[in-house]
Amino acid sequence: MAKAGYSLLSGVVPLAAGTPKTAMFVTAGAQFGMDLKKFRIGFDGVTASAVPVFWELNYSTAATNSTPGTGNTSLTASITQNYGRAIATTGFLAGGNCSSEPTVQTNIDGNLLTPNGGLLVYDFPLGDVPDAAVANGFALRLTAPAIVSVRCTMWFERI
Repeated sequence: MAKAGYSLLSGVVPLAAGTPKTAMFVTAGAQFGMDLKKFRIGFDGVTASAVPVFWELNYSTAATNSTPGTGNTSLTASITQNYGRAIATTGFLAGGNCSSEPTVQTNIDGNLLTPNGGLLVYDFPLGDVPDAAVANGFALRLTAPAIVSVRCTMWFERI
């Protein structure tokens, strides 16, 4: 079956000290699921002694606080189709810079990353991509010990 692939860039997201923040989330439509192919996290910090930021890649059921534009910045219009058959309406919903955390999020992976210009580039190996059920998706949540800003990107496919 031919796939249709998409990407989403968060824009600059300021992180407050000690407060977990979902920098970006994407949710599949009610008619299809999605595969997460890769993601990127990059910080703008300049202090070499800065304490690392805890990043989390989470599975999201979009139970509450996941409506784009409500308690977050809507990113739905920023979804770009990169390959596959052109689809007029992607069916995905996306948001970021959340002022109220989307629920329910279940951790898939996480670790520490320096905010001093730190960059995480991760492409899932073929056959190891996480997938989300219909109307579910993925979120990148970060907890920084000090104020710093981040940009995130996700690449995903309809399934």
